[in-house]
Amino acid sequence: MTLTELKYIVAVARARHFGHAAEACYVAQPTLSVAIKKLEDELGVVLFERGGAEISVTPLGAQIIAQAERVLEQTAAIKELAKQNKDPLAGPLRLGVIYTIGPYLLPPLVKNIIERVPQMPLILQENFTVRLLELLRQGELDAAIMALPLPEHGMSMQTLYDEPFVVAVPQNHPWAKRSAISAQDLKSETMLLLGNGHCFRDQVLEVCPEMARFSSPGNGMQRTFEGSSLETIRHMVASGIGLTVLPRASVPDMHSRSSMLAFVPFEAPVPERRVVIVWRKSFTRRAAIEAVCEAVAACDLPGVEMFVPDRAVPDGDMQPAAR
Repeated sequence: MTLTELKYIVAVARARHFGHAAEACYVAQPTLSVAIKKLEDELGVVLFERGGAEISVTPLGAQIIAQAERVLEQTAAIKELAKQNKDPLAGPLRLGVIYTIGPYLLPPLVKNIIERVPQMPLILQENFTVRLLELLRQGELDAAIMALPLPEHGMSMQTLYDEPFVVAVPQNHPWAKRSAISAQDLKSETMLLLGNGHCFRDQVLEVCPEMARFSSPGNGMQRTFEGSSLETIRHMVASGIGLTVLPRASVPDMHSRSSMLAFVPFEAPVPERRVVIVWRKSFTRRAAIEAVCEAVAACDLPGVEMFVPDRAVPDGDMQPAAR
């Protein structure tokens, strides 16, 4: 039994597909399949029910895979413990960021990290929330920046900032000169949202109840279009197709009249999202997490309420003292 074999069975259990699991592990499918069959023969059990389009995990296989996940996490912890006597700020930090945060936070964050801790380069990856949590559990990432709410994850977490939402409308829209818009107003408009899988879509639907209600089939919202990115949706709004809701950091100047868009704030209470950094509880480079928190707090994101980082970063607690 090898750690590589354990990594393979965990990957198959998550992907429910040998080909996709092989891609995630950067190996050929025959290599992965042979290794898993070897492990099954060694243990004398069947871990997966093969056949059909999707692979199923046997009841005993589910127990073994759960134990394999714990073994892999502890293995990553051993590697981290070996670095305890070294400078925790020396060496790369593998940081994940969700798609709707990365384009706006990463440019100033990377600049701040280079200035503050040049010995700790960031290895960055943008992805969906669910995938970033998987990579954290597998030890492929050290930390990830994402937005609440999160699925159950059992990791440590620190608040970074609260970010309000704004409404984007075409420049010639009747609302372009309004001082504020309520979520109730949106039900009569054609709304452009991100597609399924983007957590920002879920956050918008959660904090704007009218959108959640009226985007359901048979209800009052005229139409709902789905886009693959915020920038795609922004261009669709500029073309006059409809309206959208954007995170405030994606709007450098609320009063700009140089583009084809106008941006209008929400009426109080303003919907917003809380952005956090998440890492494994077994991760020992706490000083590296603190350095990222401090670098984020020093970023100048428009309209964002930054939280003062706590030097003693807790396990799973968020710091409410904002500046």
